[in-house]
Amino acid sequence: MSFLKSLDISASGLTAQKFRMDIISQNIANAQTTRTEEGGPYRRKAVVLASRETRETFKDALDGAVKAGPAGVRVKTIAEDPSPFVPVYDPSHPDADSDGYVMLPNVNTAQEIIDMLAASRAYESNVTALNSIKAMALKALEIGK
Repeated sequence: MSFLKSLDISASGLTAQKFRMDIISQNIANAQTTRTEEGGPYRRKAVVLASRETRETFKDALDGAVKAGPAGVRVKTIAEDPSPFVPVYDPSHPDADSDGYVMLPNVNTAQEIIDMLAASRAYESNVTALNSIKAMALKALEIGK
């Protein structure tokens, strides 16, 4: 594996985990949103990550570099959580139905905080890997002195 490819892999991990943290922040911010532009409560979103394919031959690597980019991780899609909304009895709320129930988003704040910690740790791991790659490259440059 080449030096630059290692940097690309770590950089893709950093980008993916930052994007994941942004989506988690969006979920937490909308945990009480009962009305969206689409109508109805906010629906929790989750980031689906997928690995980028690695290539074995030079031709495959060249084609892959042109089409899909380097190896690493990428955001495949942003999926909406299909779990049901949470009914809460509040007849004074403007979005309450005829029985007095308001449908709140399917966002569990405790779960979102756990997901944020996991994404943060993954981000830190990628930073550590990036710093290790940088240190190895500096040591390699010192060999030539």
